[in-house]
Amino acid sequence: MKKILLITSLLVSTLAASAQKNTPTSYIEKFKDDAIRIMHETGIPASIVLGVAMHESASGNSTLAQHLNNQFGVKGGGGAVFYKGHKKVRTAYKKYDSVMDSFQDFARIMTERKPFSHLADALTHYDYLGWAKGIQRGGYAGSRKWASQVLGIIRKYDLHDLDEKPEDSLKQVKQPQLAETN
Repeated sequence: MKKILLITSLLVSTLAASAQKNTPTSYIEKFKDDAIRIMHETGIPASIVLGVAMHESASGNSTLAQHLNNQFGVKGGGGAVFYKGHKKVRTAYKKYDSVMDSFQDFARIMTERKPFSHLADALTHYDYLGWAKGIQRGGYAGSRKWASQVLGIIRKYDLHDLDEKPEDSLKQVKQPQLAETN
């Protein structure tokens, strides 16, 4: 009887833990509007904001994302403290009040820090490929595969569809004119 109770409680706790995890699709749905808002404010493609966040935070499931709202692995801010279970953890990573604050800080880093600030002037908000390679060249991550991993996420989940292309703007302008002539 005790074994059955133990197995049942383990099964229920495992299911409960897995139900709390973000899936890539749920993460995209939850934060795509924030990424688009950042794109409109800064010129950084929404696909880059979401793709990098998904890569760096495992779609919001990493310890940093869960406890610090830090979606990008940004260090600084005087060191944060959080509890993981009953253990007190001190970290050099930055703590944010919200995911949107983390997104905005990433955008600030991309537009104000010297290794990345030239990207906004040189690239458009629909050149996600150029942004990914430029961010890697700027030293954002140590891995040589970082840009290809982010690009893989962008392509797998069609995040580039969130970036407004010039032809999308033209379609929006032309559609009302066509409707008026009918």
